[in-house]
Formats: sequence, C-alpha cells, structure tokens
Amino acid sequence: MEFIKAFVIDLLGTAAILVGLMAFIGLVLQKKPWDDIVSGTLKTIVGFLIFSVGSGAAVLALDSFQGLFSEGFGLNGVLPLAEAVTALAQDRFGTVVSLVMLVGFAFNLLFARITPFKYIFLTGQHNLYLAALLTVMLKALDVGNTAIVIVGGIILGFSACIFPAIAQPYMRKVTGNDEIALGHYVTVGYAISGWVGSKVGKPEDTTENLKLPKWLSMFKDYVVGVSLTMIVFYYIATFAAGPNFVEDLSGGMNWLVYPLIQGLTFAAALYVIITGVRMLLGEIVNAFVGISEKLIPNAKPALDCPVVFPFAPTATVIGFLSAYAGGLLCMVMFGVFDLSVIIPVAVPYFFIGATAGVFGNASGGWKGALAGSFVVGILIAIGPAIIYPIMADIGLTGTAFPETDFTIVGVLVYYIGQFLINLF
Repeated sequence: MEFIKAFVIDLLGTAAILVGLMAFIGLVLQKKPWDDIVSGTLKTIVGFLIFSVGSGAAVLALDSFQGLFSEGFGLNGVLPLAEAVTALAQDRFGTVVSLVMLVGFAFNLLFARITPFKYIFLTGQHNLYLAALLTVMLKALDVGNTAIVIVGGIILGFSACIFPAIAQPYMRKVTGNDEIALGHYVTVGYAISGWVGSKVGKPEDTTENLKLPKWLSMFKDYVVGVSLTMIVFYYIATFAAGPNFVEDLSGGMNWLVYPLIQGLTFAAALYVIITGVRMLLGEIVNAFVGISEKLIPNAKPALDCPVVFPFAPTATVIGFLSAYAGGLLCMVMFGVFDLSVIIPVAVPYFFIGATAGVFGNASGGWKGALAGSFVVGILIAIGPAIIYPIMADIGLTGTAFPETDFTIVGVLVYYIGQFLINLF
C-alpha cells in the first residue's frame, strides 16, 4: 500500500510526468524515431515544469499578499484552497485517496474510449484534489474503503471526461480550434463566464485591442500591466498591515521595498508561466495525434488553466481583479449575515479569475471579461460556504474547496448518497 501510495502521488500526481507520459505514448504510437520521442517527451515535461515553476513563484508572491491582507484588515475565517484540503485528507485517508486517483485515471481512459467524451484529463494534481474530495464526501457517509475506491474511481473517471466537454464550446472560441481542452475543475464556472460574456458584450471588443489613453498604453504590455497592478495591491495591503508586520513577514526587508519586489516577482512568475505553456503546447498537440489515431480516436488532452493565458494576457489581469472584487463582496455579505466568512484567497482567485476573464473575453470582449469573471468570483465564494459544513462534520476545518465542479460533485455525491443510505 505504501508503494502504491508513493507511486500514485509522486508519479501520477505530478502533472508534468503524466503529461510527458502521454506525449511519450503518442510519439511511440506514431513510430517516431527514438531521438524525436526522447526530445518530444523531455520538452513536454520541461515545458510543463517551466510553467509549474512560474506557478510556484506566483503562489509564494500571492501567499505574502494574503498574509498582508489578512493582517491589515483583521480577517479570520475559512480559507478555501484545494491544496490545503487535500493535505488534510491525505494525512487521514492517504492510501484511499491515492487508490481513488489511480482507479479514476483508468476509468478516464475507458470512458474516453467508449463514450462521445474523448477527453483525457492530464492535470494530475486536480485529479488528486478530486480524489480527496470524493474520499471526504464518502467518508462523511460512513462508506467503507473498498466501496470508496470503486465508486470514487468511477465518478472521478466520468468527471474527467464530462467536465472538459462542458467548457469546450467556449474553449474553441478561446483557442480558435478544437485541438486541446481545459483540464481544470472550474469548467462550469468558465462556461458560465463565457455565457455571461456573450450576453453583455461582443468578442470583437477584445481586451487585447482596448483603445487606451496614451498614458495607459503601457498596460497593453501584460508584463507592465501586471507589474503595476500588483504593486498597487501590495502597497494597499502593506499600509493596512503596518511596517512591523511587513518587516517580520519579509525577514527584515524594508517595509516600503517589500511590496515593490513582490509585485515585480509576481509579474516575472506570470511571464514564466506563459513561456512554459507555449513550449508545452508546441509538443503535446503533435504527440497526441498518436493516441487519437491508435488508442482513443479523436482524443483531446485536457490541460491546466494557464494554457489559455497566452490567448488573452490582458484579460487575465482584468479577470483576476474582477473575480477578486466578487469574492470581497461575498466576504462582506457573509460577515453581515453572521455566516462562516469565506476569505478570498489570492492564489485560486488569480488562476480561476484569470481563466474566467479569458473565457468571458472570448465571447464578450472586455465587458465579458469583467462580468464573467465577477460572476465566477461570487460562485467560488458561495461554493465553499455550501460544502464546508459537510467537511467540518468529519473534522476537516478551516479550509474548503473553491472550485465550482468540486462543489457540484461533492454536494451531489453527499446528498444522493444520504438518500440511498436512508432508502435501503
């Protein structure tokens, strides 16, 4: 069991290795020369690792922002973060979580083969999070471990096929083709963002063609735009938190210098993310031809959300800011009505909000990016508030899953399971 746990978490739970494995299989099935196979596989893995490095740097920068913001405005409550919940679940049910993920990936391949949903979910860490969610929900129903592995694996495999299909009509608008899908379990939210965008704006009014005043033209360069935006946010949080807290958090760095460095670090991280995505896409699409032709006809890789960032970099900034505004509004409303305060954690709000902004922009231009991501920001605040009481019942407190798809799956599994248990 320890070997299986290590194999699943360290190998299949590492998205870069999983994507590289798929690229390797695809190139072998195409009977490419060995030098092409090695080159394509390594470039796919390295491309994924490059944007993982960028994501890690962005997470660290946003974590510091979260600390400043929480201290400055005196916020306490639930911090919705999938990584935190999964860590708690693995600590208590590690082997079961690992087996659910392994069985789920096998069912993903099976369902992609026999159903019209030809998507292979390659965001390994998100499948790990879903495995943790399913384990937690089924444990809350007092289901045995064997049943959790089987039922959870089937649900995970089906989810890995069906959720990318939900977002695919709008994904085609984003990418301009049908070669890749989105492997990020906020697809219901992204589809809603695309739909909202189509109702409030026009795609030709894209964020990337905004007619900015001359003094704002610098914002058309996404590196400059992100840098200036995040620096402003950091300074607001810094002044609220105070110099003593900032210098403690930074390890002694001057409290007025720290927010400047952190804002610029975040911009650098975003640039690294986009560079890695471009390298990854240059290899994985060609490699997937082999899987599509040989094993699963018309198969499409479902990849992590940063794959859409290069298609509308300006929309990523607008999406993050608008989604975060929606989260802050919900936080205030939860406090007014004396509910569990869902604090909008900057990390998921950036990645989810940015992606929602790209989807809203694809169907409704800058108005769609603003409106669509704002709605998604509200959804990923309400979702944790709905699912948190279930998790708290089995002792997983202080955090929750913000992803819309996780909320839908978790609530359905729990309440349908409760109904069936009471029925029989």
